[in-house]
Amino acid sequence: MSVELRRVLGTFASGVVAVTAIHDEKPVGMVCQSFSSLSLDPPLVLFCPGEASTSWPKIRAAGRFAINVLAADQRRLCDALAGPRKFDGLDWRPGVNGAPLLPGALSWIEADLADELPGGDHSIAVGAVTALTAEGDGAPLLFFRSSFRTLTSVPGGSDRVPRDLIGALSGDRWF
Repeated sequence: MSVELRRVLGTFASGVVAVTAIHDEKPVGMVCQSFSSLSLDPPLVLFCPGEASTSWPKIRAAGRFAINVLAADQRRLCDALAGPRKFDGLDWRPGVNGAPLLPGALSWIEADLADELPGGDHSIAVGAVTALTAEGDGAPLLFFRSSFRTLTSVPGGSDRVPRDLIGALSGDRWF
């Protein structure tokens, strides 16, 4: 069931974010694709860290974090944050809450950890938004069918399906 579940859920494209915090006076972070807005009033967001994550306990202990919405050209940054030397050579600046904001991100959402709920082999971390900024105007980094993808647009602003998705969508019927 888990292989089939992963295959089917992989057909849902999601954005990629870097969740960052300061723990013991050092930057910590993790890459996450399970991020979503939860509520406008009060302003809440959520993400779902895996139970095996070594970064999540540090972010939890910090009690506050930043969500960095990654741009299409930040794949290397994503790879760096997934490795053992996460912040070696990475530029960042502190946000209002002190959490690392990564240059080039499309937007930043700063939050205090408001709740953590069980979610199978993941946790559901709920953050109360304390500050936010959107400065980037590029395309987002996406995750689709177990790999990173990008969204493209034609001049004039109309979106088109990226070529690497056309084959995946051919044969699908739209009702």
